[in-house]
Amino acid sequence: MDYRILLYYCYAPISDLEAYRDEHHLFCVENNIRGRIIVSSEGLNGTVSGLKEDCDNYMAYVTSDPRFADTEFKVDIHHEHAFAKIHVRAKEEIVHSGLRHLNPRTKTGKHLEPKEFKALKDEEDVVILDVRSNYEHELGHFKNAIRLDIDNFRDFPEKVKELAHLKNKRVLTYCTGGIKCEKASAFLLEQGFTDVYQLHGGIIKYGMEAGGEDFEGKCYVFDNRLAVDVNTVNPKVISKCFVCGTASDRMVNCANPECNVHVPICPSCGWELEGACSETCKTHPKKRAYTGTGYYQKNTNGYNPYKGLFQKPNAEKIKSALYGKTPS
Repeated sequence: MDYRILLYYCYAPISDLEAYRDEHHLFCVENNIRGRIIVSSEGLNGTVSGLKEDCDNYMAYVTSDPRFADTEFKVDIHHEHAFAKIHVRAKEEIVHSGLRHLNPRTKTGKHLEPKEFKALKDEEDVVILDVRSNYEHELGHFKNAIRLDIDNFRDFPEKVKELAHLKNKRVLTYCTGGIKCEKASAFLLEQGFTDVYQLHGGIIKYGMEAGGEDFEGKCYVFDNRLAVDVNTVNPKVISKCFVCGTASDRMVNCANPECNVHVPICPSCGWELEGACSETCKTHPKKRAYTGTGYYQKNTNGYNPYKGLFQKPNAEKIKSALYGKTPS
């Protein structure tokens, strides 16, 4: 089957938040789109999967709304759905940063297309800044990049204090798909950094359009693939097995659901510990059966994609507007 995975975001004001969330959710259900989508008063952020035709319809649906007309989708080919369910949630921010006062539509770092980023990254007085979390950049990062010790993006503003000595440098920020850089680069400018850039489309687009040169390791992604190859020019494994320390970029979830840590574990240790990250987790009574992948599909028993939707007052109006019919 011909499936696609879409990664996208768009900063744009949404005033009818709950109504739009419901409408968006319903469109995904009716078009067999699965994934995780955040709807906020500041815009959209999503990673979804579906058959090519369904994904084409979804992209057309999003961009047909004038608010999201300039949304850019990173499109990858896959052999199946990358998600088991659809979740469309209303939240305060489309990426949790605590920087609600910053609007990337009015002030953010200069966007660099992948080839521009590639040409600039090795010049003098340039520093490359990874704005992702530890578990992401430990799996893969650009050669010579500054990597902050943060567990969540919301920790980024505090860590910027450690970069004060770089305020007169040209700072090139990057992340997975570009969304974190919008706020990160805007915050750097607010803090007095004078020349700030961001990799447009992030690591994913850089791999697609510039061959991923000098991105070492794999890129962590937020779907059931967990990690993807980026570099086709000079690839290099930089991560180490969490258990034995040998080179490994095989990202897994611990088989103990109460641990569920995302770490690299080599095939040998994976089988030895039955998918667990330690002997303690191996003997845990709730440990999941290991099949060699390190990915565990969430239980979908009783899952109803329409749950909570048609009980809402605006549900019939939404479906009627979208499809000219009311829910059965």
